[in-house]
Amino acid sequence: MPSKPEASVFHFAHVMIRVSDLDRSIAFYQNVLGMTVRRRADYPEGRYTLVFLSYGPGQAEIELTHNWGNHTYTSGSAFGHLAIAVDSVERATQLFQSRGANVLRPAGPRMEAPDEIIAFIEDPDQYRIELVQIAAEAR
Repeated sequence: MPSKPEASVFHFAHVMIRVSDLDRSIAFYQNVLGMTVRRRADYPEGRYTLVFLSYGPGQAEIELTHNWGNHTYTSGSAFGHLAIAVDSVERATQLFQSRGANVLRPAGPRMEAPDEIIAFIEDPDQYRIELVQIAAEAR
């Protein structure tokens, strides 16, 4: 097994998802999930736009990739979901639902681990987002 790299050398940077309506997706991640746009770049030669959002400096980002023109995407069977750590899954689910998120699975215990509370919502492109309750000592 390879040795663990120094923490200062590596960190998780971002996850990329393709979106069909960039403005709608930005609105969801900003207005529903409370993220901030960190940077945006248009690439006319490649006919696409990249928008990076996160919860703050040094946090992992989500990269929204919008290919210009009409594109239809299907989720592959290998992709599962994105996950956001929250202090209360129930409160976060209620907040995100009040902001327009579609709740796929309300807050409740995981069947396999009843002490773990989770919920699932989805973004405008039907990407599933898991809300994971983190213990106070882990924050």
